[in-house]
Amino acid sequence: MKHPETIGPTLPTEPAAVATEPAAVRPRPRRIVEVDALRGFALCGIFLANVLVMAGIDGRGGGSGGSSANGLDQVAHWLVMMLVQTKFYLLFSFLFGYSFTLQMDAAERDGAAFAPRMLRRLLGLFVLGALHAVLLYPGDILTTYAVLGLILFAARAVDPARMWRAALRVYGVVAALYLLLGAAVALVDTGEGDEGLAASAAELAAAYRGGPADVVRANMDAWSDILAGLLMMGGMVVAAFLAGFVAGRRRLLADTGTPDRTARLRRICLWGLAVGLPGGALMAAGTVGPLGARWEIPAFILGMLTAPALSAAYASGLLLWFTTPRGARLAARLAPAGRMALTNYLAQSLVMALVFTGYGAALYGRVGAAAVLGGALLFYGFQLAASAWLMSRHRLGPVERLLRAVTLWGRPAPRT
Repeated sequence: MKHPETIGPTLPTEPAAVATEPAAVRPRPRRIVEVDALRGFALCGIFLANVLVMAGIDGRGGGSGGSSANGLDQVAHWLVMMLVQTKFYLLFSFLFGYSFTLQMDAAERDGAAFAPRMLRRLLGLFVLGALHAVLLYPGDILTTYAVLGLILFAARAVDPARMWRAALRVYGVVAALYLLLGAAVALVDTGEGDEGLAASAAELAAAYRGGPADVVRANMDAWSDILAGLLMMGGMVVAAFLAGFVAGRRRLLADTGTPDRTARLRRICLWGLAVGLPGGALMAAGTVGPLGARWEIPAFILGMLTAPALSAAYASGLLLWFTTPRGARLAARLAPAGRMALTNYLAQSLVMALVFTGYGAALYGRVGAAAVLGGALLFYGFQLAASAWLMSRHRLGPVERLLRAVTLWGRPAPRT
């Protein structure tokens, strides 16, 4: 199967043409539907994680009112922390690394220099991400991918075997640092400072319920926390980038129905579930309950370190399912959303801002987790339908088209 040109975890584009054929008859390589479907699935998980933050719920015990939240809100928040939190950004990161290799192949097919193309693309991602973080959602991931993508750019000529060993080393170093941090925090009494945290939460709620200028100011004030999060999560993102790059170079997501790859996917899925589910449950127990505040950060760290296993289980399990008739139908429904994932990602942030901030209804901190997650799933269903309609008429989503124009700056798009 030939491989399409894609932008990354959120940024697929139309395939490039084969450079060796006459321009008028160049066929476009076929897209890998399974990769687009994985990206569409990851889009849902990212939305469920982000919406709890935008609603003012994440970190407050499962619903508006913290400990007074009802049982349904507690269960909804608990499940998201166990099954979703920190899992899907890693899946996106893996797909970013995989798609990086497809960009390299596309540039080669077009007879174009890869370096200026990719640097323009990363710059475009950074600008979009910065605007996104200021205006809509401070937890933006695009700027992170743009900055850390430079590591992939610098290491693109490295042999896949060496890159895989580098990914394992990065994960090992990060895991060791995290475990040291978790052990240190567990030895410290975190009961003090609750009043300060409550005051900060109240101030943040007032800002997000204020006018547009208050929302922008609150988003910008959050940058210091976002930078700290980048430093903490950056190592995991880089490891996922490198792993995805290796998978792309070895074409591990193509022809997944062969017997040897089916057996490999089954092993990954089983081991991933065995490691990832207990780690996710521990994370939920520490952040939502019943473990006390003293164990919140250590439990979160242990859950984060096992998150790659559950991310791998999701990906391998879906790839196995996609080889069945029902799974193929599911892949066909998810793939259009994955093809225009950048547009959908930004649209999710726009809707969240309109619902939860002073841009619109200003419901920040006023809605329970169950209602918030239910609304998010409904909107995601709408996105699936809208994406299918749009992709049946166009090759690119609107934001993907803009980014492609930046990528091909000064060069005409390949003819088909």
